[in-house]
Amino acid sequence: MPNLLRGRRDMSSEKSSTSHHDDLPGAVRLPATDEKGEVIDAELAGADTSGVDPKKVLLKMDLRLIPMLALLYLLSFLDRGNIGNARERYSESSSCATVKLTADIPAGIEGLTETLNMTGPQYNWTLTVFFFTYCAFEVPSNLLLKRLRPSIWLPSIMVAWGTVMTLMGIVQDFKGLLIARLFLGVTEAGLYPGVAYYITMWYCRTEAQFRQAMFFSAASVAGAFSGLLAYAIAVSSILQQKMDGVGGYEGWRWIFILEGILTVVVAIIAYFTIYDFPETAEFLTEPERAWVVHRLRYQGSKDSGQMVAESEHFKWKYVREAFTDWQIYLGLWMYWGIVCPLYGTSLFLPSIIRELGYTSSTAQLLTVPIYITAAILAVAVAWFSDRSGQRSPYIFACMCVIGVGFIICISASAHGGVPGVVYAGIFIAVCGIYPAFPGNVTWISNNLAGSYKRSAGMAIHIGVGNLAGAMASNFYREADSPQYILGHSLELGFLAVGLCAVVGLRWNYQRINRKRDQMPLGEFSDTENSEKGDRAPTYRYVL
Repeated sequence: MPNLLRGRRDMSSEKSSTSHHDDLPGAVRLPATDEKGEVIDAELAGADTSGVDPKKVLLKMDLRLIPMLALLYLLSFLDRGNIGNARERYSESSSCATVKLTADIPAGIEGLTETLNMTGPQYNWTLTVFFFTYCAFEVPSNLLLKRLRPSIWLPSIMVAWGTVMTLMGIVQDFKGLLIARLFLGVTEAGLYPGVAYYITMWYCRTEAQFRQAMFFSAASVAGAFSGLLAYAIAVSSILQQKMDGVGGYEGWRWIFILEGILTVVVAIIAYFTIYDFPETAEFLTEPERAWVVHRLRYQGSKDSGQMVAESEHFKWKYVREAFTDWQIYLGLWMYWGIVCPLYGTSLFLPSIIRELGYTSSTAQLLTVPIYITAAILAVAVAWFSDRSGQRSPYIFACMCVIGVGFIICISASAHGGVPGVVYAGIFIAVCGIYPAFPGNVTWISNNLAGSYKRSAGMAIHIGVGNLAGAMASNFYREADSPQYILGHSLELGFLAVGLCAVVGLRWNYQRINRKRDQMPLGEFSDTENSEKGDRAPTYRYVL
């Protein structure tokens, strides 16, 4: 472990090297970075990358980066959405008979809302306020990620949110839960945009969605695991005692406490297992590090005929450009069209299934196959998208699948008496949501050039986009159960607007690429083009 830590944080000049790529003339100078990720001036010798095996290097990176990122996001999504499971009320042992267990379950084990004497609107407010602070802190967090180093920043915010999650298990009333959810939003804000940006620091545009999907699919597994955990805590016997009542706490409190403690433990491990930057990765050889860094820097202009390195240094103008970039705001509608259904289903899926006539424990178990299938599809679709080098066709197709699912839900709910069909509709919708989401995030990140503009732009896109969670948390009102036609209809409406945004983005990207293809090379110097980022005539957008 000490060797791993020392290797990851060793910023010696030996590990910060220059490279050239075989398909480019001459040696190319690459940036060295200090321990804060700042570019420093140094004369760097070229490295011979002719012997580098790209598949071997990518496999090395995948095995050392993705598992830990997936675990971090699994815990994040688990901690964020477990309030839906804690809300459930478990009743007579008929639920046990459903799954052939013999444990004697006490009648009337109360859920969160009953214990805290909360109304339906109050519960929805605890869901909504999370997203206010979650969105507000995403841009600052992403800018700090590179300055403070991923190996420090990501585990630190994990410790913070794990502590908040644990303390949620001892709240005594609605106000206490509301405040805890506000702070949970602050502490969790940096994780998803941070990890999504972190992936772009290691992988090129045509490789990113597969890796985004692998770690994002952890959210699907989190959905399944959260349901299993909630079921186990409320139903299973542990040494002839149930978690409900252990230590004088209700079962729903243990959901928060155990998941919070688990998050802190994993965060401590993460301090020693997260790598910072390709330039300093000990598990790569010097030529491999040079090859990785070089192709990342020149990926945006490789199709233009004039190779221009992306800017790596920080300027406030890059942050301002991110806030005024048209593609981020058009992309927000695409994001909302996917994330409204995502949050709506993750927060309310157990309740929706229970309202269809299933017992609470069975409702938790019925969420498992939905999320597992969605995880597999997310990775499969991402693989095809990366192979083709296209984003929009796959995003559009997946969003159409979401629409089919919600149309089935609305039709079946209006008809009544067919809970299995409603379940099938939700199943189909979720199987479209989870492949669409990593494609949506990857597409915008692919088309933002300059390290710090990409950092800020991704945080804005994800941060403001997650306001959809605040909206979606109010779509499924208790008064509308068990049909929830209003909730399903609102999801469908956002989806329709999102589909229009996908078409608009692709049309504009194509138009700009064609215009730039007709522009003469050499109009601006390499330095000027580097400063312009994705607005440079040498830059080509991914479609």
